[in-house]
Amino acid sequence: MKSPVVILHTDNPKASRDVLEAQHPDITIHTCNSYEALPAMLTATRADVVYSVRFNASMVYPRQALIEADTVKWVSVGGSGTDHMHPWDVDRLTVTNAAGVAADMMAQYALGAMLYFSLGLPNFRAAQVRHEWIAGEVEPIDGKTVLIIGLGKTGEAVAMRCKAMGLKTIGVRARPKDTPDVDQVFDIDALPDLWGQADFIVICVPLLGSTRGLVGANAFDAMKPEAVVIDVSRGGVINEAAITTALATGAIRGAALDVFSIEPLPKDNPLWDYDNVIITPHCSSVYNGWDLKSVVLFSENLKRYRNGKPLNNIVNPKRGY
Repeated sequence: MKSPVVILHTDNPKASRDVLEAQHPDITIHTCNSYEALPAMLTATRADVVYSVRFNASMVYPRQALIEADTVKWVSVGGSGTDHMHPWDVDRLTVTNAAGVAADMMAQYALGAMLYFSLGLPNFRAAQVRHEWIAGEVEPIDGKTVLIIGLGKTGEAVAMRCKAMGLKTIGVRARPKDTPDVDQVFDIDALPDLWGQADFIVICVPLLGSTRGLVGANAFDAMKPEAVVIDVSRGGVINEAAITTALATGAIRGAALDVFSIEPLPKDNPLWDYDNVIITPHCSSVYNGWDLKSVVLFSENLKRYRNGKPLNNIVNPKRGY
């Protein structure tokens, strides 16, 4: 195979280029750190391969340019979610993702949210602001039940940490199978019977037609009043009107939300104003060096591409992963 022409589409182009050149010193590499400039670069370079990070949530991702570029054969998505690429023609374009690069960090985020609520930290912090010494106690999480929706790499990482902390773990996946550290695995159709069993609900499924609005009014009605919902998936999996109602009526204990249907979350969104909600800016997967770890994964996959071997982490657009 001839040496490929590669575009690194990222907000950290120099460091990403250094990583890639160390492994592939003979290839032609172009870098692009904006959405606006990518279409013209695709035309000018006639690139075969594009590594692309969705790094500006406030702007429209240049999906059309990528999937319609007549020379591009492979798009390597720098994160795990690929809903911003849907749909694409698998007969002319291969899309891979970086599933697993941030799984451990997202699992730590989920566990941190569980401890935040079980230890009563919001109440203690509020009392501290008032300079008030209050009577209080902390609540253990061991022995409680966590429902993990989506048992890919992130879900498995969540299960491992929860099991180590003594929680009962139940989970759902599209194709149920025995999963490490998960006590019981169910098909997604079993969710109506599972909502009410969980003290913590961790959502880590991709955004698909089948998962859009998956956690809606019926789900919140079935949950325990003590339940905490933790969302590290994609905006749109939770029905935001439904969770706002659940919080307003006390149907659930609280929520930790890292993703939203509109990002950045509008200033007038009522979710900002709930004391029992943690809002983070889609950062549960962002840690120092995650992007370079993702480029290393891409670089290893590029070796396979150049040697004519099947790529790792190919995404099936019908499944979304």
